[in-house]
Amino acid sequence: MKKFIIMALMAVFGLTTVSAQKTVVAQKNQKVFDIVEQMPEYPGGQAALFEYLSKNIKYPADAEKKKVEGKVFVTFVVDTDGKITDVSLMRKVFPSLDAEAVRVISAMPNWIPGKQKGQVVRVKYTVPIMFRLK
Repeated sequence: MKKFIIMALMAVFGLTTVSAQKTVVAQKNQKVFDIVEQMPEYPGGQAALFEYLSKNIKYPADAEKKKVEGKVFVTFVVDTDGKITDVSLMRKVFPSLDAEAVRVISAMPNWIPGKQKGQVVRVKYTVPIMFRLK
């Protein structure tokens, strides 16, 4: 009887795991839109996004020492649940500035996802991050 219960629990756990994996794979295989009817939005809007970036970006010491400035363009996907995924650099400036931009974008809270024809969809989004010494 114990063996039967253990086997049944293993089967249920295995099916649950397979189902969860299929959901993740299906979500990753969804089309990523560039433009949709309702674009994704940072909670609180653009002003809140700029405030988040200004509070969380730390100017890397090596870039500051070399007086490196510039604008890094970071591209990412806002998933159907609002999570930020697939973070990449569209335009690089300096290795430590690039890494800082990726770090800050990756750490962002969930966004309000985009919609197309009333359905929540994955949307590609680009944010320019300006690094300027004072």
